Amino acid sequence: MDALSLLLNRRSLPKLMEPAPQGEVLENIFRAGLRAPDHAALTPWRFIVSHGEGLNKLADILVEAAKADGADEATIEKAAKAPLRAPMVITVVAKVTEHEKVPVIEQHLSAGCAAQAMQMAAVAQGYSGFWRTGKWAYHPVVREALGVQGDDMIVGFLYIGTPGCREAKVSERDLDQFVEYL
Repeated sequence: MDALSLLLNRRSLPKLMEPAPQGEVLENIFRAGLRAPDHAALTPWRFIVSHGEGLNKLADILVEAAKADGADEATIEKAAKAPLRAPMVITVVAKVTEHEKVPVIEQHLSAGCAAQAMQMAAVAQGYSGFWRTGKWAYHPVVREALGVQGDDMIVGFLYIGTPGCREAKVSERDLDQFVEYL
């Protein structure tokens, strides 16, 4: 798949199944993330992989967060099932370093670019995925359990696996509504 086709045709797939990427394919996904724009070479990223038993550990963390909020049983059950929507979830964390020329927001954006690059690398190798944040990405229980401190931020949970459905047709957007020239 050529790069432009990948970028112009990327779609999130909500149904993912085994197998998850592994070996060189998974390493390529991480290498793509590590090539994200990185002002001052701060490498402001950390990737936490949940696969196999790790998915259950992530589910336990989300359940703990839901219970801390006093959630009802339906919400707790939904939290328990969330990581199991794919055979692998990579939590992408912006790991912030104080720097006079690189503000925190720039490091968060860099980690977001890493997540996008990782998703593209997965698709380029025959896998698929979707990127989610939601309230769990910002929840103090989840942050603490994953070692996210201070200005660090979970920029997303990248769900990855083998496509379990076909891509939905997405209509083209009118460039004139989004592009302007000075």
